[in-house]
Amino acid sequence: MFFGLELSGLQIYWWIIVSLLGGLLVFMFFVQGGQSLLHIIAKDELEKTMLINSLGRKWELGFTTLVLFGGACFAAFPLFYSVSFGGAYWVWLAILFCFIIQAVSYEYRKKEGNLLGSKVYEIFLWINGVFGVFLIGVAVSTFFSGSHFVLDSRNFVKWSKASRGLEALLEPANYLLGLSLVFLSQILGASYFLNNINDEIIAKRARLAMFVATLAFLPCILGFLAWICFKSGFYVGEDGKVSLESYVYLHNFLSQPYLIVGLLLGMVAVLFGIFLNVFKRSTKGIFPLGLGSVLVVMMVFLNVGLGNSAFYPSIADLQSSLTIQNASSSYYTLSVMGYVSLLVPFVLAYIAYVWRAMDRVKITKEEMSNDTHAY
Repeated sequence: MFFGLELSGLQIYWWIIVSLLGGLLVFMFFVQGGQSLLHIIAKDELEKTMLINSLGRKWELGFTTLVLFGGACFAAFPLFYSVSFGGAYWVWLAILFCFIIQAVSYEYRKKEGNLLGSKVYEIFLWINGVFGVFLIGVAVSTFFSGSHFVLDSRNFVKWSKASRGLEALLEPANYLLGLSLVFLSQILGASYFLNNINDEIIAKRARLAMFVATLAFLPCILGFLAWICFKSGFYVGEDGKVSLESYVYLHNFLSQPYLIVGLLLGMVAVLFGIFLNVFKRSTKGIFPLGLGSVLVVMMVFLNVGLGNSAFYPSIADLQSSLTIQNASSSYYTLSVMGYVSLLVPFVLAYIAYVWRAMDRVKITKEEMSNDTHAY
């Protein structure tokens, strides 16, 4: 027994863990955001090398967080994992491809004699930075718009569309979250450059890129929040039956006021981080930006998972929709994994320690000019 929690308590606990990992993953998208800004901020080869090496020291953290997120979903909500990752496999394969070419690019961009040349690997980094993030946003947006799957009596999944998840791209509203994450990642990436690189010219361009990304981010994220609040949602009644009801996600917010508080605090922290970087010319904006990003994503996840709604709804068959109750692992599995989850704070502390140690000395042009092991 994990701290005396019943099955329902463990299901809530694990959805909170999944939500936290989702928020941390979005924060780690500063790497992808930085990659999408390479050709905007860097104007020569040395500046490009500075940016890529700044990101290259952290890119594994984002990849690891993505794996942790998938692992937590598999351990705690295996039916969701099998339906989404096994059913909508074309969209997840596209995402996986975007992250594979990222790893290859950092490894081989500066290798002597590579067949493709550094320019091709830089294009790969841009693809990962834009399309990898965008597709994840579209995939998560289906938590609210729904997916095309049917479960039989043995929980075997049948996908009603041959596009296997890519049909989410035909729903324009899904683009709101995808674009929000792309522009937020650029804001985070520019802020990270300001904190990690000691160069006034790069700092000036990074602040301008952050300001432009902010102008694009705000209407997208506000549009997404308005869409989920005023659209019809997948309501789960007391009998477990799923039906389409108006304003379901708005009611979820109103019935759980801490979600509204967390969402507002997150947005304020994001805007404060941008204000510090752009208008106060501080290099510390990455910290409130990171905290705010995690809070906003967590509140969105908690809304759809802990409210009276299905977190992975089916358009093809409403009663096949997944909730944290019908998609979770057994009580024993959740309990055992609950003790494993207690290691998460230690992992986060280790990441913070390594981060601080690696950033003790800022990247400069002199360092990159003399570094024979640059990415």
